[in-house]
Amino acid sequence: MVKVIKSESDYNDALEAIERLIDIDPDRGTPDADKLEVLTLLVEDYEAKRFQKVLPDPIDAIQFRMEQQNLTQRDLVPYIGSRSKVSEVLSRKRPLTLSMMRALHSGLGIPARVLLQERNATDLEEDTIAWDRFPVREMIARGWIKDRVVDVRAEAEDVLRRFFAKLGSGASAVALYRKTDHIRSARSMDEFALTAWSARVMIRALADQPPVKFKPETVTIEFMRQVARLSWSETGPVLAREYLRKHGIPLVIEGHLPGTYLDGAAILIEHDRPTIGLTLRYDRIDNFWFCLMHELAHIALHLGGGITQFYDDLDVEGEGDAREEEADQLAGEALIPGSEWETSAASRLRSPEAAKALAEQLGIHPAIVAGRVRHEFKSYRVLNQLVGHNQVRTLFPEVNWG
Repeated sequence: MVKVIKSESDYNDALEAIERLIDIDPDRGTPDADKLEVLTLLVEDYEAKRFQKVLPDPIDAIQFRMEQQNLTQRDLVPYIGSRSKVSEVLSRKRPLTLSMMRALHSGLGIPARVLLQERNATDLEEDTIAWDRFPVREMIARGWIKDRVVDVRAEAEDVLRRFFAKLGSGASAVALYRKTDHIRSARSMDEFALTAWSARVMIRALADQPPVKFKPETVTIEFMRQVARLSWSETGPVLAREYLRKHGIPLVIEGHLPGTYLDGAAILIEHDRPTIGLTLRYDRIDNFWFCLMHELAHIALHLGGGITQFYDDLDVEGEGDAREEEADQLAGEALIPGSEWETSAASRLRSPEAAKALAEQLGIHPAIVAGRVRHEFKSYRVLNQLVGHNQVRTLFPEVNWG
C-alpha cells in the first residue's frame, strides 16, 4: 500500500520500495509501474519540503569529494565501472546509474539525495536494460557499429549507448524499446533486435534528412498511385525513394535482423517526421511495392495522435486488426484500383498475358499484377517468372545484407 511520506523512516521505506520495483522492471500501465510512479512523486515531494536548501550538482559534488580526498579518475573506477565511464560521467556525457549512486554514496560518503537529483523515469528504466541481449555481434558485422570491440559482453552497454546516442540527446534506448508495441506478426519478434533495427533506420534517416518538411496532407491515394507508376522503370524502387524524399519522407532500406521476421515499418521520429523502413526480406519486385504502399497507408491513416510506429510481418494477414486491414485495403487500391481489377482478364485468368495487359493499362510493373493474382488465387507458384525475383536488393548496394 502506498502512503504519504511523513517521516525519515517512511522516506527510507519508499526508497527501498522504489529500488525493488526498478529491479523487476514493470511494464508500463501495470499496477507496479503505477506504484513506482506514485512513489517517485511522493519522494520528490518529501525531498522538496525536507531539503529546502539548494543541493549541489551531483557531478560538482563528486569533483569536490575528489579534491577533498586527492582522488584521480582512476580512483573512481571501482565505483563507476571503467575509466571510459568515469570520463563520460564527469564530462556529463553519461548519466549516473543507480548502482553508481549506491557505490559513490557508500564508498565516498556523498549524500544520496545529492546524487539522485535530475533522475527521471527513463534514466531509472535504462539501468535495468539487459544490454547483452542486443545483437551486438551482428550489428558490428553489418557495419552499424564501427567501434573496436574486444569483449562484446563486457563492452555491450558502452558500445550500445554510443550507438543510440546518434539519435540525439533527447532519445534513449529504453524509450525506443518501450515503443515497439504496434507489431503485426504471428511469431514472437526479438524486441532487442527490433529496437536495434529501428534505431539504425532512424539514424540513417536523420543523417540524410529530406530537403523539405513533410506535410500531413501529402499522402493521398493519388499520391500513392503516382509513386506506384514509378515501378515501370527497372530502377523504380530507387526512383520511389527519391520521389518520397522530395516530399519529406525518408525511405530507408535496411536488412532485417534475425528473430524479427520484418518486412517494413512506418516510424514517426518526431510528431511531423515520418520515416519508412523496408527490409526486402523477400527480394521480389511485387513484394517491394506492396510493402511500400502498406507503410505509406499507415502514414496516411494511422501515424500521429500518440501512435508513432507500426512494424509489419506481411506474411500474416491483417484480419482482426482494423488498422492493418485498412492499410492492406488502401495499399491494394493504390496499386490496382478495384474497379480496374474486377473488369480485367487478370482477375479470372492466371496467365502472363493477362497480367501484362493490366499492368500496361495501369502504367505499373507486371510484377505488381502478378503478385495480386498470386494473392487472390492463393497460388504462389503461378506467374513466378513475372514477380521479379532477386531484382531489388541489387539496386541498394550500400546495404550490408548480413
